[in-house]
Amino acid sequence: MAGRIREESIAEVREKAAIDEVVSGYVTLKNAGGGSQKGLCPFHDEKTPSFNVNPSRGTYHCFGCGEGGDVISFLMKIDGLSFAETVERLADKYGVELKREEGDVRDDRPRGPGRGKLIEAHRVAQEYYTEQLLTPEAAPARQFLTERGFDGTAADTFGLGFAPRDGDALFKHLRGRGFSQDELVTAGLVAVGRSAYDRFRGRLLWPIREASGETIGFGARRIFEDDRIEAKYLNTPETPIYKKSTVLYGIDLARRSMARSAQAVVVEGYTDVMACHLAGVGTAVASCGTAFGDDHAKVLRRFMADHEEFRGEVIFTFDGDAAGQAAAIKAFQGDQNFVSQTYVAVEPDGLDPCDLRIKKGDAAVRELVARRVPLYRFVLTNVVAKYDLDRADGRVDALRESARLVSSIRDRSKVDAFAREIASMVGVDVEEARAEVRRASTRRPPRPGAPPGQEELVAERPARQELPSLRDPRFAIERETLKVVLQHPMVIGRTTADVGPEDFIHPTYRAVWEVIEAGGGPATGAGDPSWSGKLRDAATDPVVASAISELSVEPLPTAKEPTSDYVLQYVVRLLELTALRRIDQVKSKMQRTNPVEHPDEFNRMFGELAALEEHRRKLRDRIVGAP
Repeated sequence: MAGRIREESIAEVREKAAIDEVVSGYVTLKNAGGGSQKGLCPFHDEKTPSFNVNPSRGTYHCFGCGEGGDVISFLMKIDGLSFAETVERLADKYGVELKREEGDVRDDRPRGPGRGKLIEAHRVAQEYYTEQLLTPEAAPARQFLTERGFDGTAADTFGLGFAPRDGDALFKHLRGRGFSQDELVTAGLVAVGRSAYDRFRGRLLWPIREASGETIGFGARRIFEDDRIEAKYLNTPETPIYKKSTVLYGIDLARRSMARSAQAVVVEGYTDVMACHLAGVGTAVASCGTAFGDDHAKVLRRFMADHEEFRGEVIFTFDGDAAGQAAAIKAFQGDQNFVSQTYVAVEPDGLDPCDLRIKKGDAAVRELVARRVPLYRFVLTNVVAKYDLDRADGRVDALRESARLVSSIRDRSKVDAFAREIASMVGVDVEEARAEVRRASTRRPPRPGAPPGQEELVAERPARQELPSLRDPRFAIERETLKVVLQHPMVIGRTTADVGPEDFIHPTYRAVWEVIEAGGGPATGAGDPSWSGKLRDAATDPVVASAISELSVEPLPTAKEPTSDYVLQYVVRLLELTALRRIDQVKSKMQRTNPVEHPDEFNRMFGELAALEEHRRKLRDRIVGAP
């Protein structure tokens, strides 16, 4: 066994390993005054930086969680290394020749291959794959890259490679370099069936690197039609050094630009990352083999210096299809992971950054990011767009679904702003939108023991349509108008000539009026005492028949015999309510229309609104002086 590392060597490592340089591989640090630097703690989630590094003393301390120590303890904790592995890693990086005690002593390395061996295996594997990309066998892989606008320089920049179709070519190469089968299997480079074989065969490869630039895994793209594995992409499995929930492709190239600009662009694939960087968007990253999640957000925040004191922006790019919209909703629900403002960039033609660069050039990719819109607005716009906002029921449904989505946001400080946005999009009063959000947030939670997601399933299930009460005060004018028509048709005359089914918003009252019209109107009943009974018998819906009976006998709210003026005030008020509803509809549509982009449509609606207001004024003039 190797002897214990001597104390003087450990001291030399501590002296030469600059703690600020090491920590900066994991956290973006900014000057904090007094010779200290600070950033977001990598050991706990926080929005205000409390992680401090003192380069002159070689120490770090987090005032939030209490973690602290020197450069060795930092690496041990963040990378899960043993003391000896950490010292060896730092010694190799900073050129310290380690001296050891003589004799056999206990080795404190953990069982199984150490991190250093796994990293080294990936480094050698990447070199091998890179060389293979230049071979005749890799011609289809090179053609794939060329068709997507990537030349040899781009391949070198991103370290692309090719895995030979031979089943154990890499295995043999690495065994020849001194790696054991156990180390290669643990690294995820080799799998074992009847015998050991390469995990990736006949595929174009992207090395997946940590922020430090060390390769920890690979992403592999299907190239050959006869590939027995049909999956388009394969990724390194979970290993001691590769955790897909925290890995971001391109972070090694993007981290410095992210720190400078406080911006991160999240795309959906390896080629999209390449296209963005080559087009001048150097802050692009992508998740690997899994959807962007909470842990990915924590990684981004550390490198962006995303905290209350300095807010940046996170821009997501999604396809314009249903899957892209679903991804946008998931990102919206995780919006509270960031202090920074969140945006979405979607190309109108539905092109991803790679295809956009191919068809329209580098400038188009930069413009895509520059045209970003707030994520919440994109998501809510897609929700609202599913409904016909020119209909009252469409606005109600759009409001309900939008409010349900907003109520799911954990960061309550953002809810009110989102409610105002809903009001603007749907064309309703802000207080109405706020009230609906409050109702959505207090709906019954899922029953105990219900499967995960049950609450969403319950919320999405269409509610059974129940008609409002006929005595609801909202429909009082409709009710009283029908009562006087049914009970005193002889005084109606031509007062109701302008009344139609659209003037009744309660479905039952509307149906009653349609029965009246079908029966010849009030003039027919003027000389027929059994008229209301005939109407009841003509109604095919029992609910409507019952309403006719009820309205025919309920006393009017006046002790006097109704006159034409009495009838007029109800009829005019009924027509006025119709005019008010139409005015609200036009105002709602104007609120959703940009007068600069659609001047003709806006001016037409403005004219219609003026005509409706004049019509309403004339209606009011008709009942001036009526009892």
